[in-house]
Amino acid sequence: MRLSGFSRFAGPLIALAYAAAWVMLWPTEQPYWVLPFGLRFGALLLTRSRNWLWILGAEIVASAFCEWRSGLPIGGAGFLLGDAPEPLMVAACLWLLRRAHLHASLSTPEDVARLLLSAMVTATVATAGNAAMMASMHPAAPVEMLGTTFGSDLLGNYLGVLLMVPAMVLVFRERPTQASMAELLLDGLLVMLPSLAILITLAEYSPQPQFARVLSLAPVLFFAFRHGWRGAGLAMLITSVGLNVTEDMIGRGAPTAAAHLFLAVAGTGTLMLGAATDALRRSSERVAQQNTHLAAANQRLDQLARQLRDAARGNLQAEESLRRHMAAELHDELGQNLTAIQTHLKLAQSRLGSAGLEDIGMSINGILGHMRKALHRMLDSLRPSVLDEFGLLRALDEGPIRDMLTAAGITYVTDLRGEPRLLDEDTLTAIYRVVQESATNVVRHSGASRMALRLRIGVRDSGPVAILDIRDNGTGLSAQPRPMRTDGGGRGLQGMSDRITALGGLFRIRPEPVGLHLRVLLRSTSAGSGIGNFPIPGQ
Repeated sequence: MRLSGFSRFAGPLIALAYAAAWVMLWPTEQPYWVLPFGLRFGALLLTRSRNWLWILGAEIVASAFCEWRSGLPIGGAGFLLGDAPEPLMVAACLWLLRRAHLHASLSTPEDVARLLLSAMVTATVATAGNAAMMASMHPAAPVEMLGTTFGSDLLGNYLGVLLMVPAMVLVFRERPTQASMAELLLDGLLVMLPSLAILITLAEYSPQPQFARVLSLAPVLFFAFRHGWRGAGLAMLITSVGLNVTEDMIGRGAPTAAAHLFLAVAGTGTLMLGAATDALRRSSERVAQQNTHLAAANQRLDQLARQLRDAARGNLQAEESLRRHMAAELHDELGQNLTAIQTHLKLAQSRLGSAGLEDIGMSINGILGHMRKALHRMLDSLRPSVLDEFGLLRALDEGPIRDMLTAAGITYVTDLRGEPRLLDEDTLTAIYRVVQESATNVVRHSGASRMALRLRIGVRDSGPVAILDIRDNGTGLSAQPRPMRTDGGGRGLQGMSDRITALGGLFRIRPEPVGLHLRVLLRSTSAGSGIGNFPIPGQ
C-alpha cells in the first residue's frame, strides 16, 4: 500500500524537487556554463518517461517564476518561442537515445563515451533549435552574432551535462558504499580544500591566471585515479564551481570561453579516465577472486593427488606384504615338502635299485630338481631375498640380475654411489624391481649386447633422493615395441611407471638413436636412523 501510494504521487514530488533545483541553479547560468541544461538532461535520463510531463511542466513554471522575479518582461509568444521549445527538443532526443539503449550508467568507459556522445548530440540539437528560433524572431541579426551565440550555448550546454549528470547518477543510481563515501569525503577535506585555496591564491596574484586552471586539473586526476568516475565527476563539479566563484570574487567577471573549453575537455578526459580506472579495479578484483578460486582448486587437487599417492603407496605396500607372505608360505611349506620328498627318495634309492626301478627314482629326482628351481625363481619374483641378504648396491651389482645378463651373453656395467640406508624400504624395493624388470626386457626383447646401470643416492633440500639411469644398445622402442606385459609376473614399462608414480617419483623414457634410455627419480619419505646428510655423488 505504501509503495502504491508513493508511486501515485511520484510525479508531483519529482516536479516539486525539480522546480526547486531549477530555481536554485537559475542564477548560476552563464553563456559558457549552463547548469540548468545539465539538470534537465539528468532528470529526463534518470526518471521514467511517464513522469516527463511533470518535469517539463515544472521547468516551464520555474522558468516563468525566475524571469518574473528577475524583472524580465514575460510575453506569451516570446516565452513560448524562447523557453518552451528547448525542453521539448531535449526530451525528444533523449526519448530516441533511450530507445537506442542509452542508460544512466558510468561504470564502464563505453557507458561514459555513450553518455557524453548523447550529451553532445542533444546539446547540438537544442542549440541549433534555439539558433533557428532566434533567427526567426530576429531576422536582422548578423550571422556572425548568431554563430557566436551558437558556440557559447553549445559549450555551456555540454559543460552543464558534464558537470551535473555524474553527480546526479552518483546520488540517485550508483551510490558508493559507506567506506568508499568516507574515503571520498576524507580526500575531499585533505586534497580538494587545499587545492581550492591554492587556486584562489594563484587566480588572484598570478599574472597568468591560466596556470591556475591547469593546476586545478591535478586534484581532478587524483580523484579520478583514486575514486574512479565518481571522484572525477565530483572533483570537476567542485573545481568548476570554485573557478567561477573565484573569478567573480576577484572582480574579473565570468570566466572566458577558453577557460570553460579547458574544463570541458579536461572533464571529458578525466571522466573517461575514472571509468577506465573503475573497470580496471573491477577486473583486478575478478582476477583476484579467480586466483583465489584457482588456488583453492589447486589445493584440492594437491590434496587429491596426495590421497591418490598415499593410496597407491598403500597398494604397493600391501602387494609387497602379500608377496612376502606368499614367499614365506611357499618356502616353508612347498620348499620343506620338496626337501622331505628328496630325503625319502634318497633313503629309498637302494630299495628302488634292488627292485629294478632305479631309473624311476632318477626321473623323480630330476623332476624334484626342476620343481626346486622353479620354486626358487618364483620366490625371487615374489620377494627378492638377495635384497634382504646383500643390500641394494650388492644385490644390483652381484646378485641374480648380473647372473641372468651374463648367462644371456650381455655385458653388465654398474656405477653405484650413495648410501642406501637413506632410503625407505618401498623406495629400495622399487629401485630393485625397476632394474630387474629392465634386465628381463633386455634379455627377452631387445637383442642388446650391453646394459649400463648408474645409481646415485644422496640428500637434497627435499630429503633423500635416488636417481636411476638405465641404458642398453638394443633395438629400442621405435624399431621393436616392447610388450607392456612380460612373463614371470612383470608388467613391463607400464608396471615400472606405475610403481614409480605411486611413490611420487618421475619415470622418463628418453629418445636415443640406439637402444632404450630410462631415467628415474625417487624421493624417499623417511631417512634411516643415525644417518647424516649425504650430498648426491657426482652424476
